[in-house]
Amino acid sequence: MTATASPPEGGIKLGDVQAVAGKLGCSPRHVYRLADAGRMPAPVKLGSLVRWNLARIDEWIDQGCPACRKGAKR
Repeated sequence: MTATASPPEGGIKLGDVQAVAGKLGCSPRHVYRLADAGRMPAPVKLGSLVRWNLARIDEWIDQGCPACRKGAKR
């Protein structure tokens, strides 16, 4: 089961690691590796929860998945 928050009118939709892994077609562990290496948009941390802005993930995918941190190896 993936956790995605329903946004209020005009709000931001956040997804958990399972939702992002599904979009990327990879494992949840690989999503964390990409985020730690700065190769994808950084997650939002809400206490102990880690969530990604799904609109930013979609934009990043549309741009060809470029590295997001300066100096990050591709």
